[in-house]
Amino acid sequence: MSRIGKLPIDIPAGITVDIKNDVVTVKGPKGELSQFVDPSIEVKNENGQLSFICPDNVSKQVHAFHGLYRALVHNMVVGVSEGFKKELELVGVGYRASNQGNIIELALGYTHPIFIQLPPEVKVETVSERNKNPLIKLESCDKQLLGQICAKLRSFRMPEPYKGKGMKFVGEEIRRKSGKTAAAK
Repeated sequence: MSRIGKLPIDIPAGITVDIKNDVVTVKGPKGELSQFVDPSIEVKNENGQLSFICPDNVSKQVHAFHGLYRALVHNMVVGVSEGFKKELELVGVGYRASNQGNIIELALGYTHPIFIQLPPEVKVETVSERNKNPLIKLESCDKQLLGQICAKLRSFRMPEPYKGKGMKFVGEEIRRKSGKTAAAK
């Protein structure tokens, strides 16, 4: 059985949880999210805690869903109460980022700028300071959507292992390789 699935989720003050037709809806100050839960898993809202109950005589797949849905709903509760933040750093000469509303303009060494329209659930801010790498700060209540957007942005210029140029998360360590000269010795 899933150990994660057995843990109850504490519901903070100001968060409302509705369970109807196998859909869990969480509302809070940062937004509203909903998630389908497998019908074989029972969701209970008691005493300010959400608990997920999985019967014993089910398949391995349902036991795996037990922990999965608990983790997804926990991310929803954290998202609508606190929110999630990610920061991307552009490393490279001439790499720039700017935004107007939810449209990001990236200059990543290609012959053309790249424009990306972000969904309204994601707030974006770009920071460009002198003698520092440009930063893209993303904030959302939906952890999955935020991760997808970061992956899409990174795909335009992945960090490369020789010079470390590209778009990376703040604090991420890039494994560096030595060039040809070190290998020839």
